[in-house]
Amino acid sequence: MRILVVEDEIKAADYLRKGLSEAGFIVDVALNGFDGQHLIQEFEFDLIILDVMLPGLDGWQLLQILRRTSQTPVMFLTARDAIEDRVKGLELGADDYLIKPFSYAELLARVRTLLRRGPPRETEFFQIADLHLDLIKRRVSRQGERITLTNKEFALLHLLLSREGEVLSRTLIASQVWNMNFDSDTNVVDVAIRRLRAKIDDPYSVKLIHTIRGMGYSLEVQA
Repeated sequence: MRILVVEDEIKAADYLRKGLSEAGFIVDVALNGFDGQHLIQEFEFDLIILDVMLPGLDGWQLLQILRRTSQTPVMFLTARDAIEDRVKGLELGADDYLIKPFSYAELLARVRTLLRRGPPRETEFFQIADLHLDLIKRRVSRQGERITLTNKEFALLHLLLSREGEVLSRTLIASQVWNMNFDSDTNVVDVAIRRLRAKIDDPYSVKLIHTIRGMGYSLEVQA
């Protein structure tokens, strides 16, 4: 499962990243509100741990932006210990509110409780022919051999696998993977497809990614 920590104190952020990673989670860290907003828009998280006092957007503002489009569980982790602050955080849509300084054991217990409450997860494992993708461990292999992908290549392959057999337009791919409107003068999608093919198709006899002329790309086993 993937957790985002939005914390401007570098030592605290590193402590949380190390502890949660050792507990088996994938952890991303943002050191200010604007970077937190960017990561939230770019990736899907199972839980967000959020400080209140942040440079740029503060935690209140970031939670309000998040709640317009997402019900991802949010835990405030902050030194703001006044009752009115706790009430404000929960009324804005936070799922939990933990005061600094805190016990790591308590934090981990609360994290696990929130994750158990979370919405049903999407499919975690994908397979087509001899290609496997593990969404949680972010691992890809073909014929049992590990394939290393960049974050964008992984997101692109995940999108293609989740829509197996469908023809995906460049516009849809650009919006889903890069969160951008497709510009016909930009070949970012074609370049990314070419690089992904070089890793998961070129070394193998069975080709999985197909160009549909004038329409886009699809991933499937063709007879």
